[in-house]
Amino acid sequence: MVYILNIKRLIDWHLKSWKNSSTRKPLLLRGARQIGKTYSIRRLGKEFETLVEINFELTPEAKNIFEKDLQPERILMELALLANSKIIPGKTLLFLDEVQAAPKAIVALRYFYEMIPKLHVIAAGSLLDFAIQKVGVPVGRIQMLYVYPLSFMEFLAADGHELLIDAILKEQSFSKLIHEKILDLLGLYLAIGGMPEAVSAWIETKDPHASYEALNGLIETYRQDFPKYAKKHQLPHLETLFHQIPYFIGLQFKYSRIHGEYKKRELAPCLDLLCYANVVHQVMHTAGNGIPLGAEVRLDRFKTIFLDVGIAQSLLGLDLAAWFLNPNKDFINRGSIAEAFVGQELLAYGSPSSKENLYFWKRESKGSLAEVDYLYASKQQVIPIEVKSGHGSSLRSMHQFLKDHPNTPNGLRFWSEKTLESNNILSKPLYAVVTLAHQKQQEALKSLL
Repeated sequence: MVYILNIKRLIDWHLKSWKNSSTRKPLLLRGARQIGKTYSIRRLGKEFETLVEINFELTPEAKNIFEKDLQPERILMELALLANSKIIPGKTLLFLDEVQAAPKAIVALRYFYEMIPKLHVIAAGSLLDFAIQKVGVPVGRIQMLYVYPLSFMEFLAADGHELLIDAILKEQSFSKLIHEKILDLLGLYLAIGGMPEAVSAWIETKDPHASYEALNGLIETYRQDFPKYAKKHQLPHLETLFHQIPYFIGLQFKYSRIHGEYKKRELAPCLDLLCYANVVHQVMHTAGNGIPLGAEVRLDRFKTIFLDVGIAQSLLGLDLAAWFLNPNKDFINRGSIAEAFVGQELLAYGSPSSKENLYFWKRESKGSLAEVDYLYASKQQVIPIEVKSGHGSSLRSMHQFLKDHPNTPNGLRFWSEKTLESNNILSKPLYAVVTLAHQKQQEALKSLL
């Protein structure tokens, strides 16, 4: 059974803002398969007199409409005939789904903007990045929004905990009882993850097995996509990477660690494919001396996280029931999952209008090995972030980073304890990653309350 409930999403606020903007441009909605893009667009469509939806996978012949030429008036006329519905600028939302199957439709967006600016048009696709590689994007003529799995705050909203969201956003001081209640809920989130179907299954049934079944179904869906963007000889390499990457969460990725007779030249292009499909995110090494963090990236050094912690743990075959039975203990035992969770949260609360990147720092000198889990840019400052699922830690690597980077005065630790400030390091609970949210996401978060 597929469970999809009426879940509030941060992207809904951004879509409404796009709809009402006087400087609106055609919109590309980007993100992995099954993270709720289509559902959110259809929900937005209820605010229009009509929604005209063209799915290029379900109706492959529709792409022929864009083959003759890119005249927007003709295209709209033929799309209206195909959908048997009028398309009226200002009153109709035109939704072009699975647009990667019709790359010329992406190019046509610029002409919609230039010649029919009142038209609300959104294009989306689970493998959209592959089409963009081929045809590019009309720079300055379209907008983009990125969608990720549900964040922990969205999960709390779906489960009816709006008061907790408000208190976390206000950084209220919690008693031990409330703190542990939120950690219990975080344990549920880490077991289920943020994929809408898995979350909906939990909300509807309160049965973890329903969520596990949903996660296994999603894993199979991603595997079935492989032939759509990989060559036949690459499929075994994709399968291997897909199933082994979760084992290296928190570790610097090395192709030599992949089990089997594989070479880097075989695996590297396949890892790129998983990243283009938004199934895997790379955490790039940077020197961290200033903004932008990407200016000092070392391309040969990176870590990886899966798009969703629930899917990653399903691939690992972990006993997810432990999160339900004793979440506090499991935080200590699964530090790498906590680290992946923080990365997932940083992506979810970043600016949705641009592709967010994740960074880490590592120093490898004789007798002085140090590594900081994430570097995050906020208000023109570099924030080093350590993730510690347990209680005690010397934070030696954090202190080393601060010593080596005098322009970065403070560090941030996320852990399973309550807020604590000690010298130049602030420790916050794992559930408080949201306090780093981008300004627009802060506004969007209010819509969850």
